[in-house]
Amino acid sequence: MRRETTFVLAAVLAAPAFAAAEPVTVLYDDQVIEIARTLADPDDLWVVPADLPRVNGFELKPEGACLEELCVPVLQVRDSEMFVRRSGQAWFNVTALARRLEQAYVADHDHHVWSFGEVPVTRSRFLRSAMAPDFELPNREGELVRLSDFLGKKVLIVTWASW
Repeated sequence: MRRETTFVLAAVLAAPAFAAAEPVTVLYDDQVIEIARTLADPDDLWVVPADLPRVNGFELKPEGACLEELCVPVLQVRDSEMFVRRSGQAWFNVTALARRLEQAYVADHDHHVWSFGEVPVTRSRFLRSAMAPDFELPNREGELVRLSDFLGKKVLIVTWASW
């Protein structure tokens, strides 16, 4: 009897990790992405691979999760930290990828919201391309001016900080 009770308890504890989860909202790169299907997990965000590009721009390919030339290997022939199959459906662990990339993230489980910070390894991409990120600031008249307003022109940017 004791052995059966232990087995049933283990099965009950494991079941929620593979049950269908509530839809979630993902915040990333100034975007709000609604994800209809996720795999229930108390610690991680699992999405169908087709949703991965909408979440963070990565695409699941045979060689791994790729964003342009950056590819993170993902074992897909059997269950792994970043990839599982449940009832014939493939699932990708977005938070495991974030941890691998040292990307900050936070979850509000009560409201089903996940927020992901910038991927650190992609921050230097604009240095290689010699393109400054677009931003906007008020001019002396208080009108918002974007850096992209000066596309094709030489621009001198002077910054100052009090610290």
